Amino acid sequence: MVTSVLKSCFEFSFKAASAALFGILLLIAFVVTASMGSQEFYGFFRYDYLLFYALAIQACLLYLKLESWAEAKVIALFHLLAMVMEVFLTHPQIASWQYPQPAVFKIMTVPLFAGFMYSAVGSFFARSLRLYQVSFERLPGFANMLALALLSYINFMSKFFVADIRMLLFAWSAAIFWRTKIKFQLQRHQFQLPMLPVLMLLAFIIWIAENISTFYKIWLYPSQVDAWHMVGWGKLGSWYLLLLLSLVLVLKILGRRDANGSWFLKDNMNQ
Repeated sequence: MVTSVLKSCFEFSFKAASAALFGILLLIAFVVTASMGSQEFYGFFRYDYLLFYALAIQACLLYLKLESWAEAKVIALFHLLAMVMEVFLTHPQIASWQYPQPAVFKIMTVPLFAGFMYSAVGSFFARSLRLYQVSFERLPGFANMLALALLSYINFMSKFFVADIRMLLFAWSAAIFWRTKIKFQLQRHQFQLPMLPVLMLLAFIIWIAENISTFYKIWLYPSQVDAWHMVGWGKLGSWYLLLLLSLVLVLKILGRRDANGSWFLKDNMNQ
């Protein structure tokens, strides 16, 4: 019994690390390159080298078949949506946060590597579904989920001009996912967890990664420019909503939902 539990814990941890490989490698690079600061090296800057590094990671994942082309397409879509949001939210008239160091490869105020930070989230979801052989029970209809995800995305930008509706979005997500269960396999045994606590835990993990990133000046919030401090707990809600957007895109494209609300990966995703 004890041996079985230990094996399950090891398998769970190994698969979690494998699914989060893209994000883990990015965080390591943030720490290692911190000493580069804003200095130029052979015509490029820290953010540019992070871009080259992220592209190399993506290429290796595909070459080694650790990531499928279908998963890469979903991640690329999320990357594009994230860059649009980044450009808007870092505009000087909005300035929700800033990238304090120079870059050769950038779009307006946003270095091109920035989109890969969001891609890491999409990569985690896509690879987790396959590695853990995930399925869902009582998953809401896709029209409902897509409407929630799109309104969450729009609210990130529209809240500067109209009322912030995130509390409504939180309530909406709780209402539609309240009965949704995530099923996954370890040691040939199937486990089941409620979806909402899992999303909250993932939002907390990303919040920790955000604190590491801002500490090493990958980006900074206005209150962190003069002296670093921990990112406020309120950002957990933002990450929760962003997770919903990523998850819905992954579920819509990589799997199928039947009329009873059961969701499974498409057959070719398990290869």
